[in-house]
Amino acid sequence: MKNVIITGTSRGIGFELAQLFANNQYKVLALSRNSEPLSAIKHPNIHVLAVDLTKKKDLVLVTEYLKKEFQTVDILINNAGALANKPFAETTTADFSKVYQVNVFAVAELTRITLPFMKAKSHVVNISSMGGIQGSMKFSGLAAYSSSKGAVITLTELLAEEYKKQEISFNVLAIGAVQTEMLEEAFPGYQAPLQPSEMASYIFNFATTGNQFYNGKVLQVSSTTP
Repeated sequence: MKNVIITGTSRGIGFELAQLFANNQYKVLALSRNSEPLSAIKHPNIHVLAVDLTKKKDLVLVTEYLKKEFQTVDILINNAGALANKPFAETTTADFSKVYQVNVFAVAELTRITLPFMKAKSHVVNISSMGGIQGSMKFSGLAAYSSSKGAVITLTELLAEEYKKQEISFNVLAIGAVQTEMLEEAFPGYQAPLQPSEMASYIFNFATTGNQFYNGKVLQVSSTTP
């Protein structure tokens, strides 16, 4: 069985992704601060760790698990995200720091500790947003969130260059509107055309095959934006 790490698995796309990989004979390490939703499923291929990826002591737990249980990692999907939705004039440095800690710094830290377990043909997929795409439509109140997602895109491009000799692929999916709790937080009342399970299916297919065709690329996965 191949091994996959997925973050942000307590709800939405990450919750669906973990089950999809597990049902396709992957061993899944599901990382989320809230472990209860996936733990309740009791899938034999899913191991849930309740961790806060912004805390070093929790990252140590991840490292210890990888050494003991995985030894190798075939796919890493950095899906976890944090949102601050407020006018820029009311946004504090602490607001920006909280969003960047999850959306950028935790991505970098988890990727760093996972790389020693990755071999040639491994794939890192970072989940960004259409809000992070230069030239895309932007929305008021999402300065911290969208700028952090732009940073993830640039980070992915840099890592793809740095690790191309090791044949580890890095790609980023900039996702549009999907009917998740985070979308409701950003755009209350908006009804997206896609459900989390539908986007999870796309991400699964891309994570398992996309590294044959792409490296250091950002793909815009969006039928619409609010």
